[in-house]
Amino acid sequence: MSIFEVIMLVCFGAAWPFSLYRSYSSRTNGGKSIFFLGVVFAGYIAGILHKLFYSYDPVIYLYALNGMMVMADILLYFRNQKLAETTLAVNAGLF
Repeated sequence: MSIFEVIMLVCFGAAWPFSLYRSYSSRTNGGKSIFFLGVVFAGYIAGILHKLFYSYDPVIYLYALNGMMVMADILLYFRNQKLAETTLAVNAGLF
């Protein structure tokens, strides 16, 4: 286990709760990119797989925690997209 890997994951992980809160409370996708979220999620999955196959240690839990937060942000992205579509339809008089 590398202390630098732990620091990196803790620092990255500290930012996700703020992103989740912003996504949830704003109910919009302003400033969000599903492509970016997907790339970051794929990176965390790659980190987990590396830990499983080559270097299993407790850091895997930080990768998993961060991955779950990114997945939650992805789910909020789709929720917010659906809310935006519904709002557009209501404003256009379709409902």
